Amino acid sequence: MDRKTLTLFVLLLGVWMVPLNAQHVDKHITKTVNAWHIHGVSRTLSTSSEVLPVALPLGMLAYGALKSDREMIKDAVYIGSSVVEAVALSVAIKQFSDRRRPYMKYPEDIHPYGGHSDSSSFPSNHTAAAFSLATSLSLTYPKWYVIAPSAVWACGVGMSRINQGLHYPTDVVTGAAIGVGCAFLNVYVNRWLNKVLFQHK
Repeated sequence: MDRKTLTLFVLLLGVWMVPLNAQHVDKHITKTVNAWHIHGVSRTLSTSSEVLPVALPLGMLAYGALKSDREMIKDAVYIGSSVVEAVALSVAIKQFSDRRRPYMKYPEDIHPYGGHSDSSSFPSNHTAAAFSLATSLSLTYPKWYVIAPSAVWACGVGMSRINQGLHYPTDVVTGAAIGVGCAFLNVYVNRWLNKVLFQHK
């Protein structure tokens, strides 16, 4: 595991994981970010977090199969399974939480710019998927030109969910932690998976 990559993501999470436990602080930050006039950009970022985590590993898998590139196939399996794990865990947590969306709880202060949803606000599935993809990509290809854009994109997705009035910062922070955690944990899970799929000893 590349030490520079680990350091970057620890610092990245440190920036995100500021104390936001007080409900009024959560609401205040959400209200402030929701008022930023970047809703078009936010919609694009939010949509990208639904497309890229699926399309990228599938594209890598298809390319690897076409070129008989076993390493590419292994990377695709690792990245794709990291995303699946992060989203599955996030969805599971949602079933046990009952947090109303910001625009629903504070309709006078926070407005929905990204559609409506009746599911729990906590945690953010989109952010979990984005950070899982960004982290697993960075661990697989630990180069600055992979790490930097991935980190910026993942943070942008988290910001977009707040800007759209669909999540609080604490929802996004938790989603980010889930995504990063699953990507790191999946390094070890995939050692076993590679043995099963590729008969590695």
